[in-house]
Amino acid sequence: MPRAHPAGAVRPVLYRPQEEVDRARLLDLLASGDVREVHDRIDDQLVELVRCLKPGDDLTDGQLAAAVDELCARADRRHFGTWVWYPWSGRLVHVLAEREFRRVRTDRNRDKITSVEQERLLDCRIGVIGLSVGNSAALTCVMEGVGGSFRLADFDRLGLSNLNRLRAGVHDLGVPKTVLCARQMYEIDPYLDVELWSEGITEDSLGGFFGDAEHPLDLLIEECDTPWVKVAAREHARACRVPVLMDANDRGLLDVERFDEEPDRPLFHGRGGDLNARDVRGLDPAGAMAYLLQVCDEGRLSPAMTDALGRIGRTLSSWPQLASGVMLGGALVTDTARRILLGRPVASGRYYVDLEELIGAVPDLVGMGAVS
Repeated sequence: MPRAHPAGAVRPVLYRPQEEVDRARLLDLLASGDVREVHDRIDDQLVELVRCLKPGDDLTDGQLAAAVDELCARADRRHFGTWVWYPWSGRLVHVLAEREFRRVRTDRNRDKITSVEQERLLDCRIGVIGLSVGNSAALTCVMEGVGGSFRLADFDRLGLSNLNRLRAGVHDLGVPKTVLCARQMYEIDPYLDVELWSEGITEDSLGGFFGDAEHPLDLLIEECDTPWVKVAAREHARACRVPVLMDANDRGLLDVERFDEEPDRPLFHGRGGDLNARDVRGLDPAGAMAYLLQVCDEGRLSPAMTDALGRIGRTLSSWPQLASGVMLGGALVTDTARRILLGRPVASGRYYVDLEELIGAVPDLVGMGAVS
């Protein structure tokens, strides 16, 4: 009879069957009754690997099989690569070893991202604060191979009302958003390094989230709703010279703050005035809302968002957000993060990719605006 799987399990367990100890541990796992599904498509992955390594060769079936045998050194296929145990789902999955896995998984990125660039990106560490909008950004980064290490922060759990914009299922209700996001990331790439801040960001934990000289953040994606955290995170990013990206999920607004290049740059491009995090934390709810509207350019909000502002807490329970906007934000953040991390020129500023203007608009209105 299978045992209950740990509800809070986050990190998969990797078994490398070339090692005798791991082979024994793997046999123990299979004998435990905990494995609900064994998924072994290693032969298909090996064929894909050969085609990646020999893209110009028109191989016959026999030549392809011989090339696969050569890769495996004719070893038992069961002992090749890595077996990945996902305790939260009960799945045991057979995949290529790390280097070969990533070679195949990102092969279709080439040469929009070169092999050298992909290696550089996988050496980067990205922090994400706020995992509603931030969930889409984190997952898109992982799919594209932008970042190999991540720090995720959110104090909230998945609720039913989150399912209008988060890629999750009803079986995930009640799961901490950090845990949900990490599991999704590991199911795309089991070789990632993901650290969780499931209590969210506090004054005491902010420094640890940014890390030390040995394990610093390379980039911050800030998507939280708490005003003082938004400010404190930027103050810390500026002190540590870490660039910050924020998708506002309205009119395709992407905020870029290059504190890595401009350590004296005012927060929110000067829109926050002289208030620091401690000042903002002391604001009453009305003052905090006014501050958010100030830094987000109230006059440039979409008509729907502007209309919603006066109804939040009366006829609306919270900010309106749509899945399409969240997915667009994930794409905008990932594309910009990739270019920043590769050292390409990306200027600080506030950029709009407003789909209502770009698609189906009056011709002379079509375009993309940007303000610094």
